[in-house]
Amino acid sequence: METNRTTNSASTFTRPSNPIGYLAVLMALITGVLHLLASTNAIEFSVLLAVLFILNGLGFVGGAILYLSRFWRRWLFLVAALYSIVTILALFAIQGWGVEAFYVEGTINPIAIITKAAEAILAVCAIYLYLYSVN
Repeated sequence: METNRTTNSASTFTRPSNPIGYLAVLMALITGVLHLLASTNAIEFSVLLAVLFILNGLGFVGGAILYLSRFWRRWLFLVAALYSIVTILALFAIQGWGVEAFYVEGTINPIAIITKAAEAILAVCAIYLYLYSVN
């Protein structure tokens, strides 16, 4: 078990001892919940898009739960960073590669801005935790 996490050998869940770990969990939960909420609007445009939003939201929430469990391993920080970066790039691949990706029908989309900011912060946190965590 990593020394940067507090744990009880009988407990399934652990707490991060590094404040960056708490920030990572918060960012994962923010983007996960917002993707789940956004799926209700996305279904109006495409069932496939709504399913992708749901899977993405569950991925972030599930990742946060996994991080708080005793099953987390250091290499999963790299998976979390990559997952976040791929999700950021997916927005641009679907919506366009410019600032217009953050607009819907000519209006700025605050959910897109908040989720992508949370994902970017999560990616940085995950890389930091990977580099500075002790096995």
